[in-house]
Amino acid sequence: MEFPAWGVLVGCLLLGWIAVQQIKYLLKKQHLRGPFFILPFLGTALSLVWEPTKYWEKQAFFSQKTGISCNYIFGRFTVFIRDSEISQKVFANVRPDAFQLIGHPFGSKLFGDINLIFMYGDEHKDLRRRLAPLFTIKALATYVTIQERTIRSHIERWLMMASNGSPLTLRVLCRDMNLETSQNVFVGPYLTPEMKEQFTKDYNAFNMGVMALPLDFPGCLYNKAKHAVRRLVAVLTECARQSRIRMNQGEEPECLLDFWTKEILREIEEAEDAGLPAPPHTSEKEVGHHVFDFLFAAQDASTSSLVWAVTLLDSHPKVLEKVRKEQSTLSSPLSLEKIRLMEYTQMVVREVLRFRPPATLVPHVARVNFPITETYTIPKGTIVFPSVFDSSFQGFTDPHSFDPDRFSPERQEDQRYKRNWLVFGAGPHQCLGQRYAVNHLTLFTSLFTSMVEFTRVPTPGQDELVYTPTIAPKDHGFFLLSKRK
Repeated sequence: MEFPAWGVLVGCLLLGWIAVQQIKYLLKKQHLRGPFFILPFLGTALSLVWEPTKYWEKQAFFSQKTGISCNYIFGRFTVFIRDSEISQKVFANVRPDAFQLIGHPFGSKLFGDINLIFMYGDEHKDLRRRLAPLFTIKALATYVTIQERTIRSHIERWLMMASNGSPLTLRVLCRDMNLETSQNVFVGPYLTPEMKEQFTKDYNAFNMGVMALPLDFPGCLYNKAKHAVRRLVAVLTECARQSRIRMNQGEEPECLLDFWTKEILREIEEAEDAGLPAPPHTSEKEVGHHVFDFLFAAQDASTSSLVWAVTLLDSHPKVLEKVRKEQSTLSSPLSLEKIRLMEYTQMVVREVLRFRPPATLVPHVARVNFPITETYTIPKGTIVFPSVFDSSFQGFTDPHSFDPDRFSPERQEDQRYKRNWLVFGAGPHQCLGQRYAVNHLTLFTSLFTSMVEFTRVPTPGQDELVYTPTIAPKDHGFFLLSKRK
C-alpha cells in the first residue's frame, strides 16, 4: 500500500516538529531530574489536572538531591523548587531582569492586566506603601468585629444543620463563611442581598476555572471563569463608587474599601493642591481590580486553613484541651486586644499554617536566563514553582509532627527557621494581609472550639491531600457537630 506524497510530507513534518520540541526540552532540562520524553504541547498536563497531589509529590521526589527538578506542561518548560534557600532566591528577585510573580500558571488572562500580583519595581513598591492604611491597628480592629459577627452566625447555622445527627462537610461550609466574611470585611455596606448571591455564584465559577484546563472557548470552565472575573470586578467597581460618595460626606470607615477610599481621597486632594494629576491606581475601576486581588488572596487559602485547624485539633486532643482552657479565660465580644492574649491559640494557628500551608506553590516566570544554582541556569520563559509546602518540613525540629510548642517563647523555631516558614511568601511580594489572615484563623479557632463539640467521621484515606485548588484533607473535613455545653 502506497501513501500519497502529501501524507508522507505531513507525517515527516509532524515527526520533525515532535523531534524539535523534544530536543528543545532536553536542552533546557540539562542534568535536572524530570521526565525524559514529553508529549508535544501537552507534556504532563493531563496528570497535573487529574492527579495534582501525585504530580507534585513526584516533582518533590525528583528534587530531593539537587533541590530542583523540571517538567513540561502546555508548551511551557517548568522548574519545581524544593529547597528553601533556592525558593528564597526566587522570592527576593522579583524584578524586570529576573522573575515575575504570576499567581497561576495561566493567570494573566484569568485575573486581568490590572493586578497587584503582576507588578514589580517602583510601581509595586509605591502601591504597597499606599495600601498600608488598610492594615493598621484601627483597621484590623474594625475587621475583627465584622469577622466575629459573621463567623459566629455561621457556626450557629451549622449547629442547627447538624442537630439531626447528620455529619457535615466543613470545607463547603467554611468556603461559604469565608466568602461572606470577605464580602462583609472588604465591601460590607455596599452589597445588596441580590448582589451577594450573584457574587457568590461568580466567585465559585472563577474558582472552578482556576483548577481547569486553560481552554479559552465558550462553555469551557476557564472561559466561564474569565467572564466571572469581569462581572466580579464590575460589582467591586460599583462598590468603590459608593464608598467614594460616603467618604466624601465625612462618614467613618466601615470596611476595608472605606479605609482605602479615605486614603485615596486624601491623595487626590494633595495632588490637586499641588497642581498634579491624580496618583495612579486611584480610579474606581483600578480599585475594583485590586479589591478582587484581596478577595482571591483571602478566600481559598483561609478555607483550607480553617478545615485543617479543626482536623488537626480533632486528632490532637491535648492541644484542643489547652486551646479551650485558654479560651475559657476570655469573654465575648472578642477584640484585637483579646486576640493578642490568645498566646497558645496563636501558636496553634502558626503550626497549622506550617504543617499544612494552604497555597503550596507560588508560580513565577523567568524573564531572563537566571543562574539559580552554581550548576543550573533557569531558561527565560520558564514557569518556576517554589514549593512552600516542602520548605515547611525543612529545618524545623521533628517537622512531620504537629507541635504548636515549637512557636513558644522558649523554643522560638519561628525565628530560628524563619527562612523555611514561607506560608506568606518572602521578599517584595510578601503577603500584605498576613496579620488579617492570622487574626481570622485565630478568631475562628477561638469561636469554634468554644461553641462546638466535634468528632470526625472516619472515611478511607481521609488525611490524604487533595487540591481544591489549595490543599484540603481528602474527606474535606467530614464531622459530626453538636453544641458545646
